[in-house]
Amino acid sequence: MSKYIITFFLALIVTAVTTPLAIKIAPVIGAVDVPKDNRRMHKRPIPRFGGVAIYLGVLVGFFRLGDWNDQVLGLLVGSTLILLLGVIDDIKGLRPRVKLAGQIACAAILYFFTIQIRGMANVLPWGPWYIAFPKVIAFLVTVVWIVGITNTINLIDGLDGLAAGITCISCLSVAYTALVTDREVTCMLILGLAGATMGFLIWNFYPAKIFMGDAGSMLLGYLLASVSLIGDKPTKSTTLFATIIPILILALPIFDTAFAIVRRMANHKPIMQADKGHLHHRIMAMGFGQRRTVLALYSISAIMGVAGILWTLHVRLACGVLAVIAGTLIFIFLGIGIVHEPEEKKEDLVYHEED
Repeated sequence: MSKYIITFFLALIVTAVTTPLAIKIAPVIGAVDVPKDNRRMHKRPIPRFGGVAIYLGVLVGFFRLGDWNDQVLGLLVGSTLILLLGVIDDIKGLRPRVKLAGQIACAAILYFFTIQIRGMANVLPWGPWYIAFPKVIAFLVTVVWIVGITNTINLIDGLDGLAAGITCISCLSVAYTALVTDREVTCMLILGLAGATMGFLIWNFYPAKIFMGDAGSMLLGYLLASVSLIGDKPTKSTTLFATIIPILILALPIFDTAFAIVRRMANHKPIMQADKGHLHHRIMAMGFGQRRTVLALYSISAIMGVAGILWTLHVRLACGVLAVIAGTLIFIFLGIGIVHEPEEKKEDLVYHEED
């Protein structure tokens, strides 16, 4: 147990110490978020180079493993490439299609390093049963899963500390489920990511001194989607862990992303076009302010994190109760701002969004 705690705090320290360096480097290389429209309501340029500091903290988890297998090596290669893709986007700006193509390539790398969703087993409470996917289907499902979660985290990066905080909560939940199911590699890597996001939050929570940028948000989503697949085999327990548990724990950002896609399609707008209909916008329309909005979303994420843990422990009734509570809160918040656009005039409603 002590080795996991050490990994978490080492990653936290590495990112907390290197983030100020990223703040100084960002203006030199042009990785700065300059407010140019009414969506970005921060009134001064803010560095968006935090992804690199998070990456350095994440490396702690890798190096603490000691013995690397092909899957861990593939994850390191893919994580490095997705970070570089994000850095280029933060500095130069990439077309959505180019960025998506890069994300697909990074997801494909994981597949060829055997980090895959090979089938589906025992998704429902009754069973046992298992459905093996043909290789082509396994490839498509794996890529869609990784790219989908990667963009899910990117889309919720709309308030100071929101993406980092939700990721940290999700990581801690996944780490516990990995611990009780004897997935040592997953637990070590995910705690490295949890520590890195916690260290970054020191500088990113409102009022943020730095943003993580696309480099950071894509890295977080990429790792969250893939780490749970490490060591997966076509068996009941591991397939359940790799699919259902992450979906439960990441229910809030997954739902917000799905709702955004449906909303934009219904309004005949491009799916990748940003708007102000995200859940955090609707909560802020209630006059919560940024801090309270972020804390409200943290709370919902924590509820779903506990629900994911309870599902792993086969406490299904309590899991269902928590899911209903979280769903009710989301439904209430979604009712805000449907008739009118969220207010933009209050000075404390400061946010940025990079989707």
